[in-house]
Amino acid sequence: MNADELTVGMQVRYPRTGTTGTVTRIEQMKGDLFAEIDTTRLLYRADQLVPGASSRARLKKEREKDFDQVKKEREFISDVGFQEAIANIDQSCEGGG
Repeated sequence: MNADELTVGMQVRYPRTGTTGTVTRIEQMKGDLFAEIDTTRLLYRADQLVPGASSRARLKKEREKDFDQVKKEREFISDVGFQEAIANIDQSCEGGG
């Protein structure tokens, strides 16, 4: 990431470890630019950081995906074929052993 693009309050990600967070401070040390990330309070080289998506947006997307999966499972369980299969088992749990 260029030094011009990096600003305090920006969401960033350090790809080597997957660390994400918000830049809390930017510091120049020995000719290199570093940014502190709020989640770890560590300094990362600015050229190693990439802009990151908001964690809230990611969590919202994951939640919607989970909700869709639950809807699919409910539809499957309420299906006539599944109900007939459940009705035709004798619940003997024969393991063959």
